[in-house]
Order: sequence, then C-alpha cells, then structure tokens
Amino acid sequence: MKVLMIGGTGLLGSAAAQIFVDRGNEVKTLSLPPLPQGAPLPPEMEIVFQDANKLTDDEMVEMMKGYDMFVFATGVDERVEFPAPVYDAYYKYNIAPLERYLPLAKKAGMKGAVVCGSYFAWLAKDRPEMRLTEKHPYIKSRIDQENVCEKYSDANFQVAVLELPYIFGTQPGRKPVWVILIEQLQRFENMPVTMYSKGGTAMLTVRQVGEAMVGAAEHAYAAAEKGEGKFRAYGISCYNYTWEQFLKIVYRAMDGIPDRKIVGVPTWMFKAFGLKMRKDYANRGIQSGIDPVGLADIMDMNLFIPTDDCKELGCTPDDIEKAIFDSIALSMEAFKGTAQLVEMKGE
Repeated sequence: MKVLMIGGTGLLGSAAAQIFVDRGNEVKTLSLPPLPQGAPLPPEMEIVFQDANKLTDDEMVEMMKGYDMFVFATGVDERVEFPAPVYDAYYKYNIAPLERYLPLAKKAGMKGAVVCGSYFAWLAKDRPEMRLTEKHPYIKSRIDQENVCEKYSDANFQVAVLELPYIFGTQPGRKPVWVILIEQLQRFENMPVTMYSKGGTAMLTVRQVGEAMVGAAEHAYAAAEKGEGKFRAYGISCYNYTWEQFLKIVYRAMDGIPDRKIVGVPTWMFKAFGLKMRKDYANRGIQSGIDPVGLADIMDMNLFIPTDDCKELGCTPDDIEKAIFDSIALSMEAFKGTAQLVEMKGE
C-alpha cells in the first residue's frame, strides 16, 4: 500500500509509520515542525512539513493521488483546555478536518482511511443509559466524529475509527500526556495513602496502537478492493487494569514505592471534588470537555473493553508495565523541568 498520513511524526503516527514501512508499504506524512529531538522516525518515510489545513482542496487532492490509504493520526483529547464552548475546539481539530479530507480522499481514488478516536465513544454506545453525550462535550464530539466517518464510508471506501483508551510509551523529545497525573498525585505526597476512584480502565502500549492502525488500514484496503467496504469502529484494548493496579505501578515507577496503599473513595466524594473543579474552570474561563462531576460515574466503573478487536487487527503482546514506567519516567523529567520536550500538537 501507499499510505498518506497526517501526524506521522507524532507519538502514535510514528509508531504506525515504522510498522507500515516494516511491512513493505510506502509512507508519506504531512506534519508540523519542530520534530522532537531524538525521535526514532523511519528514514524511509517522506516528511512534508506542511499545515494540511492551509492547502487548497485541489492541492490536497493532488497530494492524495496515487495513495491507497489515508491515516488521520492527530487531533486533541479531553485533557487539552479550551474556553467555552469547548465543543467548538473539538470540532475544529477532530471533526472539521475529516469533513474535508475524507471526500477529498475519495475523489483522489483512495481506498479508505484510519482515524484515531476515543474509547469514550465506545462507552457512550455500550452504556446509552448514562447519556454521556448530553453531559460531556468531548464525548459528544467523538460520537459526532464517528458519524462523519460513517457518512463517507461505502463499499469502495472503508473508514475505520480506533476507539483508543489509555496509551503508554514514549517518543524521545516529546512531552507525555501523563505529566498531568504526576501533578494530581502530588497532593498525596505527604499522606500515607493515595485516594482515588474504585474503577479501572482499558489500556495498551504505543507499539500496539501502531499495530492496530496498520491492521485497520490493511483490513480497510482489502475490503474496499473487494467492494465490501463499510464503516468500522474498533474498541481498542490489550489490557484492563483497576485504578489500584495501575497506580501501584505508577508509584513504583515514580518513587520506587513497592506497594503504595491506594484507597478507593466513594463516588460522592469524587463528585464533591468535581464541584470544586467546576468552579476552578469557571474562574479561569475554561470549559472542561468532560464534566468533572459527571466524570465520577465514569471513573467509578471498570471501563474495560474486550480485547477481541485488537486481536483481529493483529496486535501482539507487549510489556505494559515497562511502557508505564517509561511514560512516568519521562513525565517526571517534564514535571521537574529537566528535559526539553516538544508539546503535543492538535493542529
């Protein structure tokens, strides 16, 4: 296959690019500078430093011609802060580009696309009674993103969305998203226990995300070649850990504490903290993509996803504990200011 990516130099995009290359595919990416210092990018990948949003439609079609698959490995998640209405920012970075690029990819003769989405969309569909799209702008935006992808899918153009959960692993020179967790855990630094939610989460490593992206592209290409393309949303998970299990690993990585005491707090206590966070956001002119009060109900559940889809896409076993250790080590460097790192970009 010939693959055109947006975000191929990022944490997830670069992992997928290497696997595409290893499997004999040709890869080109549109990316924004600067490149993270020391980032292991495949030398075979062609890098075009270009803001795709500034290309005309005709220029974008010419860029896409001759390529088989389009991979959208960029966007922003719920941890990036924006002023109200926050949905507008999610639309700008996660939805509007696909409204534009997907029909252009079809016009250029491509066979399909792979889009990095969120496991909150999986949860919203799995638990409709929670009415998550009504409470959380970010979750609504991810469902709307999937609806756009489905709209442009047909028998000759298959679009796949990867509903990604917690991801661990690092790209040298790039700031991890887990610095925020380090900051959160500081409030318990002088306490004998850490208070956290009782639930848990799905997770996987960066390499496994890359495998899922490549697997989804291969499946989409094969289906479209047969005229059997359709929209696919894959619930992505290779490991399901409770918060207690996860945080014990984090503390071993962060402070060398072999068995930190983690106490599960009742939901009402988490919601009370959420009320405080609401006021903090309001004072700073920020709207949270995930309502901090409603977040308590999500954090209190085991948001575990079956691993079937990852197996279908060809994800192989990896060392999740090492990936967590690596993420926390680099996050600690970022937190202490001892490393020069490139921030994550959405545009």
